[in-house]
Amino acid sequence: NGDVFDHDLISLPPCFRFSPTDEELLVLFLRRKVAGRRLSINFITEIDFYKFEPWELPSKALFGDYEWFFFSPMDRKNPEASEPNRVTGVGYWEDAGSGTDKIITTAGRKLAGNAPNGIKTEWIMHEYRLIEPHPNNDSSKLDDWILCRISQCRGSS
Repeated sequence: NGDVFDHDLISLPPCFRFSPTDEELLVLFLRRKVAGRRLSINFITEIDFYKFEPWELPSKALFGDYEWFFFSPMDRKNPEASEPNRVTGVGYWEDAGSGTDKIITTAGRKLAGNAPNGIKTEWIMHEYRLIEPHPNNDSSKLDDWILCRISQCRGSS
């Protein structure tokens, strides 16, 4: 019936780990989000990703021990630009991305301070957005939504 289950009402085994591949994130989650279709269980939190520092995000995720996932509205540098605004309160996410004909994935490290002189932190983010048309998508632009995967590189300097 399309309803999303309340996480407090379902019981997943203690060994459950949410660890989707890049393809699963794009096909099962982001494409469905853009098309307005839901899964029966909501695995990914919807949040305004760039309004938070990375160390604030794990507590807001629905699942995750070492990596966390978020849907976010795309924040652009200006309304006509396709370039996202990756500035946060105390730094920015450095773009180290690549793109294909159908998707754009961006991997980057969180930097503290102002561009271009930021100091690298231990936080890494992968940003996914669609750029190919979807047959069931009439009302919104494809890149209105992004999916972010963040992780913390422990022990790196």
